[in-house]
Amino acid sequence: MLEDKDVVTVVVNAREKVIPVVDLSPDGELSFAQIVHLAYDPVPTGQDIVFTVSYREGAGRPDSGRLVDGQSTKVKNGTVFNVSFTDRS
Repeated sequence: MLEDKDVVTVVVNAREKVIPVVDLSPDGELSFAQIVHLAYDPVPTGQDIVFTVSYREGAGRPDSGRLVDGQSTKVKNGTVFNVSFTDRS
């Protein structure tokens, strides 16, 4: 069983998500793709789908901002993510 120190609790689209620390990068980061997967199950697909990820109360500097595909951000308990998507068609 995981203990509190073995997990990080973040908020994604107003829902708490408990992340095992082993799922973070060695630097304690979540990637854009991981965050999208936390927000949507299943993840919408299609060549015209574009995701927007913003965050606040992160552990790194800056502690708030936006991510694009391929980026990541350092997280801590209470980091808040807002994820949305649009269909450019």
